[in-house]
Amino acid sequence: MSAVLAETEWSSKTARPDVAVVLLGAGKVGGAFLQLLRTQAGANLRLVGVANSRRQQTRPEALAVRRLRERLDAAGEARDDKALLQALHASDAPRKVIIDATASCDLAACHPEWLARGCHVVTANKALAGGALPGWHALQAARTPGRLYGDSATVGAGLPAIATLRRLHACGDRIVRIEGVFSGSFSYLFNHYDGRQPFSTLLREACALGYTEPDPRADLSGEDVARKLLILARTAGFPLERTAVEVEGLVPASLRGVPRDEFLARLDELDAPLAARNASAMVHGRVLRYLARFEADGIARVGLAEVDATHPAAHLLGADNLFAFTSARYAQRPLVIQGAGAGPEVTAQALLGDVLALG
Repeated sequence: MSAVLAETEWSSKTARPDVAVVLLGAGKVGGAFLQLLRTQAGANLRLVGVANSRRQQTRPEALAVRRLRERLDAAGEARDDKALLQALHASDAPRKVIIDATASCDLAACHPEWLARGCHVVTANKALAGGALPGWHALQAARTPGRLYGDSATVGAGLPAIATLRRLHACGDRIVRIEGVFSGSFSYLFNHYDGRQPFSTLLREACALGYTEPDPRADLSGEDVARKLLILARTAGFPLERTAVEVEGLVPASLRGVPRDEFLARLDELDAPLAARNASAMVHGRVLRYLARFEADGIARVGLAEVDATHPAAHLLGADNLFAFTSARYAQRPLVIQGAGAGPEVTAQALLGDVLALG
């Protein structure tokens, strides 16, 4: 048996035409999703196209081979979104799904159009829902019965944060406060930072472990957390503008515009300000956490906060996320969701779960 036949045999035995899928984004999350397609959980999904930022593949025999993500650049065609969508619409599958596993603002802006064209959209891309308010409104207008917009992976990866908040809102519960640690990288950093070693040492460690973006300023700016807070607040019925969210970034102005390598070489410049903040927290018997918080009166903030031992975020472990929802019915104690909220495997699982929710 030839190598190609050996690699494609699994596809001919398991793939059924129930759901046709195009995957946009073959990075860590997209690669993890491709691995899930090879399991029994993905048996009723038919991959008809996949693309990274430069190359794509739509030929069935090439899509079925192992290590598709790694082979895409070598064997793929030039990226052509029109051809990808044509491959999807040419499928005879009754349900057609576009999965956006990128962080592209341009692709996110296409989500309402894809829904209008009869596709389901499943995404980890928060650029539209967590961006300017008109984009959120356009997305809501395009979400019609029979057209799934799967957004579980945009906040908390596999944690049921959005689903829980959506259910509370649908049941008429009035949200009073949304609070928590929405970033795996910030969670890891401040769960371990106690002043005994420089913050820059922990940051280098987090980078090496893959907990941050290649340029950690993308995490340290706080903008990703702000987008997640916007999505949650809007889901709870508050049409919050981005300008309403106060964001405290941890990158000094002197380091924001320098090349990545220079920033990484100057990480020690982060140490003194954070050591001072940590010392102040310790004086009051508290610890530092990077919190997102929204109040029903419209106050929204993302940044460092001192929390005491009674706060749920004081006892987080590893890179866990935490979401605490206080509402009219959860008034005495918030409804708390906690667990792994970052990582390619759990994010890919959230994408798959949304696809499988099609039934």
